[in-house]
Amino acid sequence: MQNTGVVQAVAPARSSSTPIARALVLALGTALFAWAGSAQAGRSCENKPLTADVMAKGLNLALRTSQALDAEFKKNGTQVVLLARQGQDLSKYELQYSHYGWAYKSAEGPWRVAHKLNECGTAGGHVYRQGLGEFFLDDLWRYEAVIQVPTPAVQQALLKFLTAPTVLRLQSEPYSMISYAWGLKYQQSNQWATETLAAAMEPAAIQNRAQAQTWLQARGYEPSTLIIRAFSRLGGRMTAANIAFDDHPNDKRYASRIETVTVDSVTQWLQRAQLAAPVRTVQ
Repeated sequence: MQNTGVVQAVAPARSSSTPIARALVLALGTALFAWAGSAQAGRSCENKPLTADVMAKGLNLALRTSQALDAEFKKNGTQVVLLARQGQDLSKYELQYSHYGWAYKSAEGPWRVAHKLNECGTAGGHVYRQGLGEFFLDDLWRYEAVIQVPTPAVQQALLKFLTAPTVLRLQSEPYSMISYAWGLKYQQSNQWATETLAAAMEPAAIQNRAQAQTWLQARGYEPSTLIIRAFSRLGGRMTAANIAFDDHPNDKRYASRIETVTVDSVTQWLQRAQLAAPVRTVQ
């Protein structure tokens, strides 16, 4: 199989009677299992062993999320949602969720999540299709998920775009965790997902990241502004390959104002722009 940078998930071979086992089937039902220790986004990149407790918590959250999404599909025909997790404590930046992707399903198949992950310790990042179990299978800061349901028109556009090779259209490297929201030098995970939304809405007109960002600006998207002092910026750049600040405009960078794409800014904008319903949590 040609390496496209996308992990294709497949349906599990059999089910089980217990919640943990059913969730484990969801997690392991992937053709290529990209373990979270080698790829991450919005969560710690520490080399920690996977404990039974961490696995149980992650897989139970995946199961509860699957049940919530299945109920939404059965009731409203929902096939695409914004799905976010809490991988890190971002409260000092007044943020809740660290990472999001687009969860989707066909009429017959299970839910998949299309999202971008950073290769730990590097400036590389790739787009993956994963099962719900794998999406949550890590030592998360808080075992809570957020779901936001787009309008039917947005869902239809995203489903077509995410299930085709176009899913990789705006994938770009190198990766920086705090890449400038309106820059092209780096790209982080939430930025890829947001630019991909733009491309899905206008697939013929939007062929590159600059065009996607123009679309987002025209529709009122506003990134989060993080206050990151010079000392922290210097330390981050010297010790981590996946953190860079040199793409931010000098006037904003020297004022310690780092504008980047966050889950919170995206969910608030989607609701404000009437592109999606209010967020819901799964605990």
